[in-house]
Amino acid sequence: MRSSDYYVPAALLAVVLAAKLPALVRGRDNPLIRSVCALIATAALCFFFAAPPTISAVNELTGIPNVSAPLVYTIMGVFDCSCLVLIVNWRGGPPERVRRRIRQWIAGYAVATAAVPVLFLLGDAPVERLRDLDTYYAGTPYVREMIVVYLGAHLVSATVTTVLCLRWARLVGDWLRAGLIVLAGGFVLNWAFGAAKLTAVVAAWSGTDWSRLSTVVAPPIAAVGALVMAAGFLIPLVGPRLGEQAVSWTTYRRLDPLWRLLRGTPGATAGGPGASAWASPRTRRTVRETLIHDRLLTLGPLLDDGVRLTARELAAAGGARPEDAEAIGLAAMVRTAVAHRAPGDDTPPDPDPGPGAWQVSVGAVALNAAVRPGGDGLVRLSLAVGRGLAPADG
Repeated sequence: MRSSDYYVPAALLAVVLAAKLPALVRGRDNPLIRSVCALIATAALCFFFAAPPTISAVNELTGIPNVSAPLVYTIMGVFDCSCLVLIVNWRGGPPERVRRRIRQWIAGYAVATAAVPVLFLLGDAPVERLRDLDTYYAGTPYVREMIVVYLGAHLVSATVTTVLCLRWARLVGDWLRAGLIVLAGGFVLNWAFGAAKLTAVVAAWSGTDWSRLSTVVAPPIAAVGALVMAAGFLIPLVGPRLGEQAVSWTTYRRLDPLWRLLRGTPGATAGGPGASAWASPRTRRTVRETLIHDRLLTLGPLLDDGVRLTARELAAAGGARPEDAEAIGLAAMVRTAVAHRAPGDDTPPDPDPGPGAWQVSVGAVALNAAVRPGGDGLVRLSLAVGRGLAPADG
């Protein structure tokens, strides 16, 4: 495996950590935020210190062959514990039960992690191995036990976190469920990494050389697993925002037929003011909705409720659903009002409009009720208008 295969995941995880730092500063007392940051930081450190160039540099700096091994395994133990602590904190529950479980996991992994350097010091590993230490020293007393301890702790953490994520995913929905499923996939890859390493070690005990499982197969699995886990953490955070922007953009596009009909009405220039080309979909939608409401207000004196009622009845007779028939009636009323008003005609309504004023006022009331803010009436109206217009020109 190339050195970049270690350093690239480390760098990407560092970027994710940097994105989480503002939340850590604001919520430094929040155990969940602390757990997330601890997990991401230890995962990045694992990849950085597990890279062969870093291993060689640490060994040379300390003058102790293979001292990088217990360093990397200790960081991995902290990472494994962080995974468990995070899931327990994230899922929540009675505070005392959460704290008790966290203390139990921390205590167990503190023992396992402390045993790693002790066993290394008791053992004898004089030949530097940058990539295959696990299989090369699989039969060496104490070093063998160190390897089993760190792999066993890793497999326990990966198994428990996977099960907890999948169980929790059944109870929630939307973006949190998606994040948990992706996160579980990352933990499965973590488990596969540990399983590949342990299989190679067990094979070495019987004299079989399966070291490629440890040196060639396992590292890429760990790299992909780290990226999948990072995605799992980001999905619940970023997903709702992306979903909101997607809804805003869809609404913006669906309002296009109505905007194309109204943009030549009085109240602004023909094109009308609009959002910047760099504006977010939400901003563009809000600007378009505001402009449409303003243009509809200028049509108030020309809205004939008789046109609406006639078009609605015809649509209902043709099999349209009630809400669709209502939208068709409103669209017909608006199209008729636009057709009877010359562009640039800002003449105020006649103070004595005559006997048709009641129908006109009822039409305006009906339109205002249908397109009130917060509902989907404006989109329904636009879609109904679009049935009588050419396709949107973008």
